[in-house]
Amino acid sequence: MSPNGNPPVCKLMDYGKYKFDTVKKEKELRRNQKISEIKEIQLSMRIDDYHISFKLKNAQKILQDGDKVKVSLRMRGREQAYSQNAVEIVKKFVNDLAEFGFVEKEPAIMGRNVFVVINPKKVK
Repeated sequence: MSPNGNPPVCKLMDYGKYKFDTVKKEKELRRNQKISEIKEIQLSMRIDDYHISFKLKNAQKILQDGDKVKVSLRMRGREQAYSQNAVEIVKKFVNDLAEFGFVEKEPAIMGRNVFVVINPKKVK
């Protein structure tokens, strides 16, 4: 208890009980944690309005459950020449989800893909 005292003072205890209590506290802490997952929604350059609305509904459900959403748009062939259009499609998708979550980082072009991660808003 006091290693700096003269003479040093210590406490005798049951190690089995100490170990049991620490394991019990760790389990309690783990039970109260919410582990969030990242779920991906894929878009394309030639996606139709109906398909966007369908994917928006799925993204809303995911965000309401408390998980993150990763939106990715893959460009193929000549679509890479119009990468700004791809960014606009992703930004429009993110704006439609603004009331359910916020953007962790702006849409970024990495090779053939455009990525953005959306975090859920905190529920009080």
